Amino acid sequence: MSIFDVFDRISQNSPSAGSKIEYIIAGLGNPGMEYDNTRHNAGFAVLDALAEKAGANINRMRFKGKTAEAVIGGKRCLLLKPSTYMNNSGESIVQALEFYKLNISQLIVICDDISLDPGKLRIRRRGSHGGHNGLRSICELTGSDDFQRIKMGVGQKPHPDYDLAKWVLGKFGKEDGEKMKTSAENACCCTELMVQGKTDEAMNKYNS
Repeated sequence: MSIFDVFDRISQNSPSAGSKIEYIIAGLGNPGMEYDNTRHNAGFAVLDALAEKAGANINRMRFKGKTAEAVIGGKRCLLLKPSTYMNNSGESIVQALEFYKLNISQLIVICDDISLDPGKLRIRRRGSHGGHNGLRSICELTGSDDFQRIKMGVGQKPHPDYDLAKWVLGKFGKEDGEKMKTSAENACCCTELMVQGKTDEAMNKYNS
């Protein structure tokens, strides 16, 4: 690859000055190294993969979270990892939506889902929070559940009496970790389609 190819790639993936943010892509999780690679941080993992693919670094603190601006699927997007802890994710997202004067339909949320096996995805145009505290916070603070989301399967508790908090804050084993890497790559592809208005295509291709 020549230096000209490198500069061309950078220009394609860098937001142009003055261009408007068209989508907020929010990955849910908990801040802090102790939560890295836990089931509850599946959304953060996808945001990291998206940022790497776009040549961006999610390191600017804004809207109570870590952010980066990047071109995803040809659209200028804000990548957002709320630092409010999972249960208050909506605080960060509402601030970003209000700042950019975006409609709830211009929000894509990526989060974990214990009802799906590791590696499985489920794309939804809208829907209730389903007991997920991060989604609950967003629904309550925006006053709407009319936002797109990508649910990342992380697996069910080993038995009904197992503590839920302990399960979602637990780390993946080697086999499930490999499955999650693949599903994160697929979630990146889904996001690229969704910002282009191709949610049906994403659902048909990746929904489990």
